[in-house]
Parts: sequence; C-alpha cells; structure tokens
Amino acid sequence: MEEFNAKFLQDARALSEELIKWRRDLHRHPELSFDLTYTKAYVKERLAEMGCEPVDCGKSGVVVVLGKGGGKTVLIRGDMDALPVQEEADVPYRSEHDGKMHACGHDMHTAMLLGAAKLLKQYEDRLEGQVKLMFQPAEETLGGARDMIANGVLENPKVDAALMLHVVTGTPIPKGALMIPEGGTGSASNDRFIIRVKGKGGHGAMPQLSIDPITAAAHIHLNLQEIHARELTPGEFLVITPGIFQAGTASNIIADTALIEGTIRASAEETSSFAMKRLREIAENTAKVFRAEAEVEFVDHCPAMIADGGLSKAARDYLTELLGQAVLPPLTGNVNKVGGGSEDFAFVSERVPTISLLLGAGCSSDGCTYPQHHPKALFDDTVLSQGTAAYAYFALRWLKDNR
Repeated sequence: MEEFNAKFLQDARALSEELIKWRRDLHRHPELSFDLTYTKAYVKERLAEMGCEPVDCGKSGVVVVLGKGGGKTVLIRGDMDALPVQEEADVPYRSEHDGKMHACGHDMHTAMLLGAAKLLKQYEDRLEGQVKLMFQPAEETLGGARDMIANGVLENPKVDAALMLHVVTGTPIPKGALMIPEGGTGSASNDRFIIRVKGKGGHGAMPQLSIDPITAAAHIHLNLQEIHARELTPGEFLVITPGIFQAGTASNIIADTALIEGTIRASAEETSSFAMKRLREIAENTAKVFRAEAEVEFVDHCPAMIADGGLSKAARDYLTELLGQAVLPPLTGNVNKVGGGSEDFAFVSERVPTISLLLGAGCSSDGCTYPQHHPKALFDDTVLSQGTAAYAYFALRWLKDNR
C-alpha cells in the first residue's frame, strides 16, 4: 500500500505545471454566478482532452462520471464562480475583467478538480465503483448546488457520499496543510433579509413636516444587534450583518424611503427561525416609534452544512495514509471555531453523507496577508497538486472500502 500511495502522490505532483496553467487561465477570466461562458467551455475542453465525457447539468454546471458501472458512487465538487471584486493583487495573471476577481479561490478548486479527473482517469481501472465530478456554478450566490440537484446531479448514478474542498488564505494555516472537521455543523445557515422603511420625504429645513426613514432605519440597525446580545444563550452562534444601507439623494432632502439588506447566519435552524421572527418584530415596531413603516422580506435560504462524522473519520484516515503530517489535528465542526461562512454544498449534505476539507493556500507569515474576498488576496498555486491528490485519493479509497 505504501508503494502505491507514493506512486499516486508522485503522479499527482507531476501534474503541478499543468494545474498552475489551468488555474491562471481561469484566474484571468473570472465570471459570476451562472454566467460562466468562458469557464464552462474551458472546463469541458480540458475534460474532453483527457478522454472524459462531460455532460451539462442545469444552467451552467458540468458533470463527469468515471469508473465502473454499478457499485457505490462518490461525488467530489469544485465550484467555478468568481466575485464582483476589482482585483488589486500584483500578479502577472491578474483578472482581465473589470470588477470581477477569483477572490475566494474557486479557480483553484476548478483546477484541482480537473486535476482529479486526469488522475482518476489514469487510475480508472482501480476504481471499485464510480466517481462523479461536480463542476458547480453560483456558489457565491448560494444557488448553484440547488440548481444542479434539481437537474439530477445526485441521480443516475445515485450518489452515496460527497466531498468538497475549499482553499483558505490570509490565515496562520500552513501552506499545503489539510484540515478536516470531525463532524457536525461545518458552515452556517444563511438567510438574506430586505427591510424597506417608508417615511415621508420633505425639505431638510422642515423635519416636522416629514417622517425621516433614515432615523428609523438607523435605530432598526442598532436594535437588531440586541437579538444576539440579549436574547440568546451566551455562546450560541448567530451573526446578523446589515451589509447594505441606502437612502437619500441630496444633503438637503429628507428621503421618502430607506433600505437595509443583510444576512442572518446561524448554526441551528431553530436559531435562524427565532432570529427571523425577532428581526421582523424589531423592524416593524421600531419604525412605528418614529412614525414610519417597515416591510420585511426574507429571500435565498441556505441551510447549515452538516459534516458526517463517519465520513470525516474515513477522510482523516485515508488522507493521513497519503499525506502524513500535512493532515492537521482534528478540527471541531462548531462554526464558532471554523467561522460563520455559508456554503451551498449544504443542500447536498441534506441528502447524502457529506464532508468538507480545508486546504491551506496562503499563509499569513509567508506574505499572504489578505483574506479571501479581499481585492489583494493571494493564493499559492503550488498547493494545487496537494488538493488534486486529496480529491482523487479520497474517492478511490472510499470506493474500495464501500464496494
């Protein structure tokens, strides 16, 4: 087994130059949400060159199935979309599209999944079942996984287990290190809210003749933070973030309306339900205090992602076999420790046992000081072969143990 693992890892590392080229090509051409014309065509062309048969799935997804018919099926995912960020990173392969950047590392994920396809194609005769590769759009807008599920990504063949991998940068996590949650809640739920505050516009010099929606909205914004501070058990995870606050057109006009948009993130569905109820009550009643009206709308629900404990242990065992000390000590699945970000792979975790890996791709002590989603974020693409090996080896070993 040790001899096989050494050869497998050597073959993964032999792909490094090609992986870096793919990643940098994708980095130069970032695309958003479901609008992935270049990215999708690029992925399908690379897959066809490997002898794979890519199939469209949903609005912009791509699926490839490798291995033998029958037996179990394991799914591995790479997301493909970028962010609406103007890149400021000083790299020769920086984004060529104004206002768009792969600031979250999805170009890394796509390249690694292409690498996994090539590696698994090489070892296809050793697969004791089937591997389904899920090239997913629209993770940032939390709609891509749901769209692909609706279009059959978990069927024909039916998926029995699923894995995703996400790179991290701007942290103390060493380059090339793998972190594997033990099980439990691995990412927070996400509910987007919209609060429209209706006042009565007028002249800035005569406030008594108007109803100022900005005053009402400002108090709503402040009062929302009391939900977490005073209405939950200490330590219970909840983050309410009003990310948009818009009102007014001129300094001497009292606006007619104000708008607040934001997100509620929680580690448990009952917590998010409670927060949504209280947000509505606080917004509506705070507005009334200031003679205004508030209308609340909730959109784009994404559940919390749950890591399967048994699958997590298997992933740790398999990847320690392959990568040794690069696999860090167990990471708790508590989102208080791993962060409150949301992940639409949660829709997969509702249906099949799922696990998420984290791969260090930019250590703060090595000059990668900016976090993901920052316009100066840097990702070290020398770790691509490590991610490719992790993707492919997990799939191969899980199928062997579950044939």
